[in-house]
Amino acid sequence: MVDRGKANDVNEAARRFAETLADSYRLIYGQAAESGERQQRAAQEFSELVTNNLREQAEAGRAGAQRLSEQADRQQEAGRALAQESLGAYMDFLDTTLSQYRAGARAGGQTAAGVMGTVTDATSRTVGAATESVQRTADTATFPIPGYDEMNVEEISDRVDGLTDDQVRRLRDYEKANENRKTLIDRFDSKLRA
Repeated sequence: MVDRGKANDVNEAARRFAETLADSYRLIYGQAAESGERQQRAAQEFSELVTNNLREQAEAGRAGAQRLSEQADRQQEAGRALAQESLGAYMDFLDTTLSQYRAGARAGGQTAAGVMGTVTDATSRTVGAATESVQRTADTATFPIPGYDEMNVEEISDRVDGLTDDQVRRLRDYEKANENRKTLIDRFDSKLRA
């Protein structure tokens, strides 16, 4: 009977040990499952955070590019206005000077018509050159890619992604009127379709 009692005690101890072991495994598996779910939620939250940050950065980049484009347009318009004002002031100065010269030529008995023709031609050439120079300066200061004419196709292509559609159109029109490189024109058209 002692052997049977010991056997029962051993069996009971083994059963409790097995139940305790099973409970321990269930607890470990439950904790592992909860940990996996927490990690999955954390990964999803991180992914959403990264996506939102990238979206905000892209929007900020677009807004910045738009502001730069608008500033360039304002700068170009200001350059044109300055050129017009300068040209107007120069024309007023010449008109005043020539009026005084005509009056002096009449008083001196000279033929003002011959002198005026020469002076008028010189003035027209000077005004034309000044106007072209101011326009070139305004265009150069606001051109979408500084140093464009000195760059190769690859260097220009690398800079296209950061430009607005208006700037890309301006480059495409310039390229068609000048070098007319098919690779660049295709690149510009591709950017505009995107």
